[in-house]
Amino acid sequence: MGDPKKIRKKYTTPSHPWQRSNLENEARLVKEYGLIRKKEVWKVNSLLKKIKAEVKEIAASEGEKAEKDKNLLLKKLKSWGLLKPEQGIDDVLVLETKDLMERRLQTLVFKKGMSKSIDQARQFIVHGHIKVGDKKMNTPSYMVKTGEEDLIGFIGRSSLSDPEHPERVSKKEKKLIKEEPKAEEKSTEENKDEKTEDKKQESNEK
Repeated sequence: MGDPKKIRKKYTTPSHPWQRSNLENEARLVKEYGLIRKKEVWKVNSLLKKIKAEVKEIAASEGEKAEKDKNLLLKKLKSWGLLKPEQGIDDVLVLETKDLMERRLQTLVFKKGMSKSIDQARQFIVHGHIKVGDKKMNTPSYMVKTGEEDLIGFIGRSSLSDPEHPERVSKKEKKLIKEEPKAEEKSTEENKDEKTEDKKQESNEK
């Protein structure tokens, strides 16, 4: 028997891991998307780098093969929902890590109102309560295709398939999840209120 096949890492670590900006960005992504460790961020970053490197290679090539590779890449990215139907190869270069994070199964389970939090969405997936179509999924990082979004649901034999289950999100909670403004929007509104209050105080002093 030969040596066992070497398992290669599916990601590369940051070249400057201790930069403050990198650490803050990774910590923000881990919290926002309910990740367990930074390795998950590195995997997504590596996938994004691989995609962009492929785009640059296609742009530097000519001929029938380059055109075929370009069409295949665009088809894949559009099926993932990373590009709109009218977008082209140049639009791939402006994709960010968050764009890929938004297509993860864990993110979509939460955004569809199937869980009360992004962390609970991960728990439901890992514990085998979630399916995509007829297939049970236990991988939170699964990249969901646009045609699969409406196929996400609870498996039939799961106790969570009962709408009255205490861990299911109520209609009122679903509405709050959809209407809740993002943290950035909240901070912007707070800044506006503070500026308005300052102006009022200045006018009163005058």
